Amino acid sequence: MTPLRAARIIHAMLHRETRVNVLISLGHTLSHFYILVFPPLFIVWQHEFGISFAALGLAPVVMSIMSATLQTPLGFLVDRFGARPFLIGGTLFMSLAISGMAFCTEYWQILALATVSGIGNAVFHPADYSILAGSISKERIGRAFALHSFTGNVGFAVAPPVVAGLMLFMGWRGALLTVGLLGLPVVAAVIWQSAILQDEVKRERTAHRLTVRQLLLDRTIVMFFMFYLLGSMAGSGVQAWLITILHQVKGIEIALASTALTAYMIGSSVGVLFGGWATDHAKSKRHLSTFVAALTSISALTTLLVGVTPVSGLVAIGMMFCSGLCLGGSRTPRDVMLKDAAPPGEIGKVFGFVSASLGLGSALVPVPFGYLIDHGHPDMVLILAACLMVASLFFMGSARASFRHRQAATAPAE
Repeated sequence: MTPLRAARIIHAMLHRETRVNVLISLGHTLSHFYILVFPPLFIVWQHEFGISFAALGLAPVVMSIMSATLQTPLGFLVDRFGARPFLIGGTLFMSLAISGMAFCTEYWQILALATVSGIGNAVFHPADYSILAGSISKERIGRAFALHSFTGNVGFAVAPPVVAGLMLFMGWRGALLTVGLLGLPVVAAVIWQSAILQDEVKRERTAHRLTVRQLLLDRTIVMFFMFYLLGSMAGSGVQAWLITILHQVKGIEIALASTALTAYMIGSSVGVLFGGWATDHAKSKRHLSTFVAALTSISALTTLLVGVTPVSGLVAIGMMFCSGLCLGGSRTPRDVMLKDAAPPGEIGKVFGFVSASLGLGSALVPVPFGYLIDHGHPDMVLILAACLMVASLFFMGSARASFRHRQAATAPAE
């Protein structure tokens, strides 16, 4: 092969991978965007439908429950039939469901469409990771995973102001119709470029495939599930209660306390990108667990220090930015370790199952942490969040040890 031909092949591959990243990132941004379209609508919906705020809270809950519950079974379908049709169908389900809410006259109709949107949303983690694993070279997979996570954060960040802004000009119905229809160009782009979206290489048809029972009992995968779960619980606790804790315990003004949370979220997003770059430039994938352990430990330490030491508003902002930066930086190498641990052709179901722990973790923590605050122990919240981060590392270590044992057991004898 001549150098010129090799250069052309590399250029074409880079161009193809760029298009894959753009398509997957657009869909993932949209999936996170649709999760947070509801909060700006609650006050208007209360007057429109004459219901309580507790009832209004059912819309995002129903959507999240459907998404978390269906990720694992959809992961099995993705591995069996391919990711592209499910990615197209999931995006279309979400788009039409959100648009359809613009025509609802009763709140039960909103809940029904939130259920449909949750079904569509459940597709993204198993389908996205399967396509990224099959379409992006190993030398750039870390940055692809990082971009995937980062664009999801962008979707969360822009949804409330975009929906609120559109409501000022076209009302809540026009806002929902507009943001819902944003999914149609994404669906068209995925269909148009579907040839470049390759699934992870599958096993031969005669080979044994991972069953539901084997997935749920596989020690490596279960330990990764717990690793993700505890990390999600820690992050959810910080996000839900940091402002309250800084104000009540540290006496920091609400504005500065809110800025500390914003700094934490910005740091987390920036850290995700740094983690992707570091993962691709690591000399050995064996060092990823050490990298994750170091970053998670620093995040836990800074969170703990904010919780147990007297800090000013500016110091809290700086320390929470550092905590978010380190925790975000640990996310991409964590995802790459899970990808490497997934059996060939099984990445859809593995990521579907493990990713369900993220929603579960977010749901488990806010209420008991709020109970601690109600009963005079707000100082314990950040301490427990830091403990959860450290505890998650024991499950990561167990997952890695189990994976190495599986590799040794299946390695061909010399």
